[in-house]
Amino acid sequence: MHRKSHLLRCVVAGVLLLIATAPLRAHHSGAMYDAQRTDTLQGMVRIFQWSNPHCWIQLLVPKDGVTQEWSVEMGSTAELYRSGWRPGTVKPGDQVTIVVHVMRDGSPGAHFLSAVGPQGAPLGKPKTGNVP
Repeated sequence: MHRKSHLLRCVVAGVLLLIATAPLRAHHSGAMYDAQRTDTLQGMVRIFQWSNPHCWIQLLVPKDGVTQEWSVEMGSTAELYRSGWRPGTVKPGDQVTIVVHVMRDGSPGAHFLSAVGPQGAPLGKPKTGNVP
């Protein structure tokens, strides 16, 4: 009888653990990005944030005499690492060209697809498929 009771407690604890960690596995939608519209941004890196759950590039993009700061959302550190990125891949002041899916509402934000670095070489491997 003691063994059945112990097994039942383990099963209940396991179920409770799965329920408690479900929010950790949840992920936001990429619906704010227009997956049908690809754009190219050229500018200077203000900051490259190597962080989870997503890395970000803050890019200063000059257009018509005005510089606008774009927030470009990337994948996780693990995803970027597998694609050849490292925390020092781009640095503040680097001139880069980034291909993105832009925000549907026209605000200066985007989802990263690929990039070319300051020396004209591709950075990492290009991302394929839809926005997460």
